[in-house]
Amino acid sequence: MVFSLVLLLLGFVLLVYGADKLVEAASSIAAGLSIPNSVIGLTVVAFGTSAPELSVNVMAAVEGSGEMVMANVLGSNIFNGLVILGLCALVVPLTVKSLTTWIEVPLSFLAASLVWIVGSDRWLDGAAIDLVSRSEGLVLLLFFIIFLGYSIAVAKNAEALPDEVPVLKMKPIRAVFWLIIGLAGLVIGGNFIVTNAIFLAQSFGLSERVIGLTIVSIGTSLPELATSLAAVKKKKVDIAIGNVVGSNIFNVFFILGLSSTIYPVDVTAGTFLDILMNGVAGLLLFVFIFSGKGRMLERWEGGIFLLLYLVYLGYLLFY
Repeated sequence: MVFSLVLLLLGFVLLVYGADKLVEAASSIAAGLSIPNSVIGLTVVAFGTSAPELSVNVMAAVEGSGEMVMANVLGSNIFNGLVILGLCALVVPLTVKSLTTWIEVPLSFLAASLVWIVGSDRWLDGAAIDLVSRSEGLVLLLFFIIFLGYSIAVAKNAEALPDEVPVLKMKPIRAVFWLIIGLAGLVIGGNFIVTNAIFLAQSFGLSERVIGLTIVSIGTSLPELATSLAAVKKKKVDIAIGNVVGSNIFNVFFILGLSSTIYPVDVTAGTFLDILMNGVAGLLLFVFIFSGKGRMLERWEGGIFLLLYLVYLGYLLFY
């Protein structure tokens, strides 16, 4: 068991390191191909912060662990929405300014609603278990293509994206080398996490769902947490909000879509609570930001987010 814990922690280190090197190398290659800096920020960098979730879910899907797939997607989105935005709002009230965030916040709520639809449609017919099928996965991927097209279109608007994304210049051979190293870190780290998380869940008598919603999802959300807190400290609150809602959209449309296309994802009755919490988090963000005059997430609202997550976490672990 101790060895499995060590491998699990090593998996998280490899994931974060691999994602970081992947972003550096891919950004350098993209800049060398004269791709605009703003497009790099909305595609390569956004992909990099969600790469840990993608790696873990693809590994889980290949191994047929649908419970881990859904738990990681929902757990990451709940952690992103309630904990990361909650902490950021406590540091500095988060004001919505850019056109990007104005559209992405409603899109994140739409993504949460789609998880509800694809994850509970068979329950309405009286089935004991639901399934995110391959066809539903393809629909989610179609939404992702639309979202990606929108992101690239917005990237051409200098007013919507005033901040430059730092790009580390590398020689092409070096960039390709680190690209391969980054991908290897994601693959190996993802494999370590899935394999050992399942083993630990069985050892402690916990379900894969609970492990996925807690340890795995929190660990894979570390890049979003680091990026958002760094942005808030620099008073770039739009980046903090955009990073979280963009990651949540990416998790549902691309990661859940791709995972369920590889292997249909089982949705057990216990997952209904997680789907509900994900929807509540998306709805509260929508209501808090677009109600009132300030168009912002205030400190007390961030406190509500954190309190709600602690109650949810306590329920998962003790009930």
